[in-house]
Amino acid sequence: MKTPEDFLEGQIILIDKPLTWSSFQAVNKLKYILKRKFDLPKKFKIGHAGTLDPLATGLLIICTGKFTKKITEIQAQAKEYTGTITVGATTPSYDLETEVNATFPTEHITEALILETTQQFIGEIDQKPPVFSAIKKDGKRLYEHARAGEEIEIAFRKTTIHDFEITRIQLPEIDFRVKCSKGTYIRSLAYDFGIALNSGAHLTALRRTKIGDYSVENGILPEEFEKTLG
Repeated sequence: MKTPEDFLEGQIILIDKPLTWSSFQAVNKLKYILKRKFDLPKKFKIGHAGTLDPLATGLLIICTGKFTKKITEIQAQAKEYTGTITVGATTPSYDLETEVNATFPTEHITEALILETTQQFIGEIDQKPPVFSAIKKDGKRLYEHARAGEEIEIAFRKTTIHDFEITRIQLPEIDFRVKCSKGTYIRSLAYDFGIALNSGAHLTALRRTKIGDYSVENGILPEEFEKTLG
């Protein structure tokens, strides 16, 4: 049975974040449960080790108390994702957050072309973050610029794709598993993959399965966390 002191000293909690929840919401839910259960001090520290978009599910690592100092170290570890890329159309956000803004031919796309194209993305690559992201530019987050209709120049970033495996092809859908370094945008990978196929693409499903040695298989839904406290 966990005590208030356990959470103040530090715990690592593995959450399986549900679809449409923000990472902030998940942290707030746990904070509310812990404060209500244990009457913790106002300055009780709790935070997550790596944001997941609301349209993604999967592993969200939440650290409490003194273990919040481990967040940077955990964030730096390799991530693994599974998901679905849909070819033949793009969206401004590179996923389902925004409506389709252009369509492209897909008749030329074969299984052989798909498998061959993945090889272009293995290793260190240059990637441009999506305009609908939380990165700051000129004091504002990129998505704030985008929603205001402002044109902004986004710099390329170096990132590393360790594995890029295709697990199912049922065009226009392509399922994948990716292992990548910190700072990789899977939405950008989907968009760039579409261009490399001489078509267009956007991300239609995403699940984070691992961060370092931590696996979503050991994660619980935020609503189930309260039951673990006894």
